[in-house]
Amino acid sequence: MNHISLYLLFAVAIQSFSYADVTKLSAEDRKTLQDASRFHELDSTSDLPAAILALCDGGGDGRLAEPGQKWNATDVITGPTLPGKRLIWGAVGGEYYVVHYERGGIAHTYHILVAKLTKDNAKPKEVWRAIGGPFKDYAAFLDALRSGKLDDRLDYPH
Repeated sequence: MNHISLYLLFAVAIQSFSYADVTKLSAEDRKTLQDASRFHELDSTSDLPAAILALCDGGGDGRLAEPGQKWNATDVITGPTLPGKRLIWGAVGGEYYVVHYERGGIAHTYHILVAKLTKDNAKPKEVWRAIGGPFKDYAAFLDALRSGKLDDRLDYPH
């Protein structure tokens, strides 16, 4: 009987560690993101506000290549006019925007940005950032969020 209790304790402890990599997302924002019915996916940068795109670039020009388009995927610049990031997909739900994009360079990384942009405010508020993926769609992102496959512990270049 003691062994069963010990196994149950380990099972609960291990499950609590599954979200250990997501440390900076508030419970309220997590709950909003997990309500998939309120979000619809976007597949073009033109569907995203310029202010949201600028957050993907750390306040820069907000240039992201369209999904499937050419971009500078490595640290070898193949085209000086090509962006160093590419949109995978975006999603919007009310004032929440979720952007999944990839960043080229010496390390090819996949990023998730969550931001809020209200209709009466021109400046978005960054809610949360993480790396992980790639995720083919919003549902795959939610699966990764639930299973702890995202990392927000470090301030990665974005």
